Parts: sequence; C-alpha cells; structure tokens
Amino acid sequence: MTVGILGGAFDPPHLGHVELARDGLERFALDRLLVRVVERPGHKEVSTAAAIRLDLARLAFAPVAVAEVSLDPFARTVDSLAALALPDPVFLVGADEFASFLTWKEPARVLELARLGVATRPGVDRARLDAVLAALDRPERVTFFPIDPLPISSAEIRVRVAAGQPIDGLVPPAVAAEIGLLRLYRRVETAGGGGMLGRHPSERTTPT
Repeated sequence: MTVGILGGAFDPPHLGHVELARDGLERFALDRLLVRVVERPGHKEVSTAAAIRLDLARLAFAPVAVAEVSLDPFARTVDSLAALALPDPVFLVGADEFASFLTWKEPARVLELARLGVATRPGVDRARLDAVLAALDRPERVTFFPIDPLPISSAEIRVRVAAGQPIDGLVPPAVAAEIGLLRLYRRVETAGGGGMLGRHPSERTTPT
C-alpha cells in the first residue's frame, strides 16, 4: 500500500491544494492520502483556529475519495513523519516549498522518512530547484511531476475576503460557503482595536 501525505496550514484550503492532491494520487498511484492540518505551523503565523482550518480542509478534500483529513500536532515535518512511522510514504509539496527545503528542520532525515513528490508548473525556476536537488545526499528520493498552473495562494484569498471581493473559482464551493457562513477573514472593529475573525464558533465572541 502506498501512502501519500499532504500537510499545510490550509488557511484556507484552496483549489490548488486539491489539484495537488489529485495529481499526486495519480502520479504515485496512492492508496491513501493523509491530509495533515498543522495545528501550529513552525514557518508561518496563522490567525485562524486549528478547529476551523480542520473543518475547512474536510470540506475541501471531501471529493477526494482516499483522502483522510486529520490534525497534525507537530510544527515540523520531520517530527510529524517520525511520529507517523509509515513505510516509505510520499510527501507531496509544491515547487515553492521545495525551493526552501534546505531550511527545513533536518532535511536529510525527512528524506529518510519519506520520498518527496514535488509538483512543478510552467514558469517555475527549475534551476533553483535543481540547485536544491544537487545539495541533497539522496536526490533519488525526490520526484518532480507536473501539475496544471493554478496561481492561487491562501494569503491572496484572505486579502480578497477582507476586501469584500469574490473568491469563486479559487476555493471549493463548500469552503467558500463556510467562509461566508462563519464570516472568516473579515476585518472587524473590536473593543481592543482592529482584529480578524478566525475562531471556531464555540470560541468566538460577538465583536463590538
């Protein structure tokens, strides 16, 4: 059985994430795909509660039959992989993430614990990727595979929502509906000044 892993903050998950999952499933003939929502990412700040991001990811990946969405309590990939202890899984990443792979915690150990499936798209600086590959002790553990270009980022989606702009065609419809229902990523005024809604409904207070 071949297991794939797709991790991230998913703040929010978008169609690029889903496309990466589907193309990775096909390229590596995956039997299972573990979608891991990182509770406290070590490389970026998140304003949205993990419970909400988990719910959004479950909505986003619901159409992917073999996807199993769960919360990842580890901030670093190497620690998450070590805890999972899977037999040679494929860890799916985008080319932009791979470009910074040498800055990850224990990249050599990551390649011991998992193969990397790196999704590339037209316009990616392949020379930069090849430079990272050349610096690895086990470059054979990395496989590049093409995906259709979907220039979408979670940061762009948050900005668009905050500005009142539509996000149709950027996120799955169920995710867009949930963002609207929970009023996520909208700038609001609070008693303490500006803020952004991004908590689970059970944790949220009414803004004043």
